[in-house]
Amino acid sequence: MRILTTTLVFSFTLTSFAADWAQWRGPNRDGVNPEKGLAAKWPEGGPKMLYKATGVGVGFSSVVINDGTLYTLGDLDDACYLFALDLKGNHKWKSRVGEPKGHRGYPGPRSTPTVSGGHVYVLGQYGDLVCVSTAGKEVWRTNIQNDYEGRMMSGWKWSESPLVDDGKVIVTPGGSKGAVVALDAKTGKQVWRCKDFTDPAGYSSIIIREIGGIKQYIQLTGKSVAGMDAGNGKLLWKTDRSGRTAVISTPVYDKGTLFVTSAYGVGCNGFKVEYKNSTFSAKQIYKHSGGAGMANHHGGIIMIGEHMYGFGSGGLICMHYLTGEVAWRARSVGKGSLIAADGMLYLLSEGHELALAEATPEEYREHGRIRLQPHGRPSWAHMALADGILFIRDQESLSAFDVRKKK
Repeated sequence: MRILTTTLVFSFTLTSFAADWAQWRGPNRDGVNPEKGLAAKWPEGGPKMLYKATGVGVGFSSVVINDGTLYTLGDLDDACYLFALDLKGNHKWKSRVGEPKGHRGYPGPRSTPTVSGGHVYVLGQYGDLVCVSTAGKEVWRTNIQNDYEGRMMSGWKWSESPLVDDGKVIVTPGGSKGAVVALDAKTGKQVWRCKDFTDPAGYSSIIIREIGGIKQYIQLTGKSVAGMDAGNGKLLWKTDRSGRTAVISTPVYDKGTLFVTSAYGVGCNGFKVEYKNSTFSAKQIYKHSGGAGMANHHGGIIMIGEHMYGFGSGGLICMHYLTGEVAWRARSVGKGSLIAADGMLYLLSEGHELALAEATPEEYREHGRIRLQPHGRPSWAHMALADGILFIRDQESLSAFDVRKKK
């Protein structure tokens, strides 16, 4: 029997969030929150912890925030569950997603929920795609491995976070029947499947961008990166880009340039995606192999201005987005994940160190660091930020820190 607890560190009042963080890596899936009024420096001992909730199960799912409720996935002994908590970390309800456990020594779900239109969409580690109402009632379910003959590039289990857009849920089962499928968000019935894109699924999540006046879904796999018409799933362009073992980081696209990166000795690539004479093309403009550039494992990339920030071999790296030139490298907190807001980077290492640094291409400037309580497993879940509160999901706990500027 597991006991659900919430440790209140001090009293506070939160009634609703001015800006939700309702999907993987925030409003635009880029890890950037537009909020202002956040602290540019932390006091000794770090930002104040508001609470630490437990009982959210084992796993690597991040937390999302929508309309006063927190959502995350986790394994209990009998199943993988979707958990809903209020803004003070008190449990509201849970809903079964699928079987627990997963890849050998790393059990638990990897995917992050998506909240849209009064429903929560989740993907379990065994391919269970489930729609649950925000009241906790299951609406529909399917399994992208069994029902769509899904195939993965390797055995780390499904990790993608579902994309919800224009009444559709878009996911990547992978395989010869079509790598990407769109389902009706209300019913779970298939709307389209991209049959000309047949790569096995990787671990990356889809982004939405407009290129050449056409709204597209862009996905990275272990073999290539591709863009599909958001309306009908037609493959618009694809370019080869080989990864190894696990290709995880979400693609970055801006100013006509697409950036992708992965670890295991692969590195990073920049592509110019163009639309000319009614035809799309993707041409490589730079490449860094291995640790020469940003070989990002799973921590995500932040782009601010014309520079990117992300973890690679040996620590944090800042690169020019359009040229691939490395501006600086710093050990920082070691390998981990990051998000950004109000000109600052929030850095979380897999070794449980949390730091605040400036988002500047000039040099690495850190303005606070604390060590979180370790538990023997790596901290892989990405952070979330909403209304000045930083949320950190770390295995069976969910912590909230006040990072607002003090008045």
